[in-house]
Amino acid sequence: MNELKFAAELHEQVPPNWYHQSIKVDFLQRFWHKRRFEEVSMVLEPTHGKILDLGSADGTFSKVILDKTGASEFIGLDAVKSSVDWANRHWRKVGKMKFFVRDAHNLGFEPNTFDAVFALEVLEHVHNPKKVLMNLKKVLKKGGYGVFLIPSDSLLFRIIWYLWLHFYPRGWVWRDTHIQTYRNNYLSRLCRQIGFRLEVDRKFNLGMLHLVKVRKI
Repeated sequence: MNELKFAAELHEQVPPNWYHQSIKVDFLQRFWHKRRFEEVSMVLEPTHGKILDLGSADGTFSKVILDKTGASEFIGLDAVKSSVDWANRHWRKVGKMKFFVRDAHNLGFEPNTFDAVFALEVLEHVHNPKKVLMNLKKVLKKGGYGVFLIPSDSLLFRIIWYLWLHFYPRGWVWRDTHIQTYRNNYLSRLCRQIGFRLEVDRKFNLGMLHLVKVRKI
């Protein structure tokens, strides 16, 4: 399977600047993402080296991470070329941020390259999450940290997600894009299997989002 092509086709209906625009025009999206970045911000550390953001989309949340960590270099990866192109145009004046089209299953970086890695609401979109997490661990420096965020797939989330996809005017673009489930704390177990040390493991937004912070030891 061509994973990059598969991921790009999976998201072909999603506008390239989805997050940047949604926060401006959609109060539900604005609330959802404000909450998730309040939670993510609580686990961030000053990171003056290089950061990798997998599934960076249009870079809206990449900029939040960059501002709060003070990283010297920020690399965003996404499977959708139109989003990568938009992000490179929109954020070019920032200087520290660069975005690339890349397959999550084949990152293409040397081992021990990054001081921190992020995968925020992207692991539910990948074909082989264990391989993706192993790749993130490989490129992370020893002592570096990772922050992963996924839908918990709780009953409440599944109900809200169904309503969002089928009845909310803007939600239809995400139909069929979630191809993994992380029920029953599967993400936490998977991180331990791979050899990460879990430092934060909590749910928020009424249990609908699951946040994990890990350390490479």
